Amino acid sequence: MTKPQQLNQPATPSFVRTVLVGLIGNVMELYDFAVYGYFAASIGRLFFPSDQPVVSLMASFGAFAAGFLVRPLGAIVFGRIGDRLGPERAMMISIIAMAVPTVLMGLLPTFHQIGILAPILLIILRMVQGLSVGGEYTSSLIFLVEHAKPGRQAFTSVWGAWGATAGTLLGSAVGFLTAISLTHDQLESWGWRIPFLFGGCVALIGITLRKGLHAPAHEAPPKVPLRALLAKHRASLIRVTLINIGFGMAFYTVFVYAVTFLEEVSQKSGSQALRNNSLAMILLLLVCPLAAKLADRCGLQKVFGFGFCLLALSAIPLFHLMGQGIRWLTLGCHLALALPVGIIMGAHAALNVQLMPREVRCTGLAFAYNLGVGVFGGITPIAVTWLTARLHSPAAPGYWVAAGAALTTITLLLTAKSPPLSNGSSEPAS
Repeated sequence: MTKPQQLNQPATPSFVRTVLVGLIGNVMELYDFAVYGYFAASIGRLFFPSDQPVVSLMASFGAFAAGFLVRPLGAIVFGRIGDRLGPERAMMISIIAMAVPTVLMGLLPTFHQIGILAPILLIILRMVQGLSVGGEYTSSLIFLVEHAKPGRQAFTSVWGAWGATAGTLLGSAVGFLTAISLTHDQLESWGWRIPFLFGGCVALIGITLRKGLHAPAHEAPPKVPLRALLAKHRASLIRVTLINIGFGMAFYTVFVYAVTFLEEVSQKSGSQALRNNSLAMILLLLVCPLAAKLADRCGLQKVFGFGFCLLALSAIPLFHLMGQGIRWLTLGCHLALALPVGIIMGAHAALNVQLMPREVRCTGLAFAYNLGVGVFGGITPIAVTWLTARLHSPAAPGYWVAAGAALTTITLLLTAKSPPLSNGSSEPAS
């Protein structure tokens, strides 16, 4: 077994511990959001009943989006905690705040049991979780980058994104096992609750891992009000927001909405849709670290830009073919969509941290990231559901993904090359 690598500061944890602490919250975050996305149709029927199935589904995705729309507010709160007390403190608070709504989701009464109060409580839980998630992902990325050795920022920080993907895969696997173990009536009645309750076990592991983690001496930067942040570092905020819009649109289309797409458009069963999605995410997990190695060697922006160019060119024809419902072609197209997303994720974490000045890194990155991924990723399922119904075309999700990829590619082309990272101490130009 390889001995864990020791970092420069003696107070810092080993490489393996650093990675585990950084990724576990992302596992929890994406596990819950993935489970919700996979059972969106059932949740829509139980909490937003309607004579028209598409209305229930869109209402369910509307509640899903609510959790994302409050993420910029959570980003401000947890970003300030991270800037003042260190990202370790923000990460510990956020994972506890994520765990409680997840478990309560599994216990929530339905519309037929408590009436209009059911969807109201559901939306409140999604919003509470969205607040906590607002600072979790970016805090973990900063933690990983700032504990990385020089020249290994992409490879070290990619495990944060890897954890998020693993959480999505775990949600898919638990959903798949639940779907094949129960009848349709059992799944609709109570089976959909099992994955949410299981999320409590994931949270306990995360809390245990982070409990013994003590933040090193952290010199708090001067207090920077949001208005001053927007004025002084506006260029960095806009740049990071724009490069994350395409990522949010792509990831949540390919790995969350795709399950609904396979069921509703490709006419696959729920178990087949979850299986295909799980295989696509396994490929993603394999590609991410390899792309990160390449990004450390060739440059973050080159790898990031190449992935988005590939996605912009291929998304429309791949979704069109995937919508034909041909078994192996459907799976092949899904895997082909996962490949460029994996390439993008290899450079995504380190590039985000690099582009944000150190003194406002936690607040600025959390705010910009959650404006890009939080807002546009959150509205992706409902937007693509509407677009597909409106256009009556299986290629509709591809238009959405390609548009986001084109926006990010243009932003990269207009962005001046940033200086190399040096364990989080460098100051990127704004």
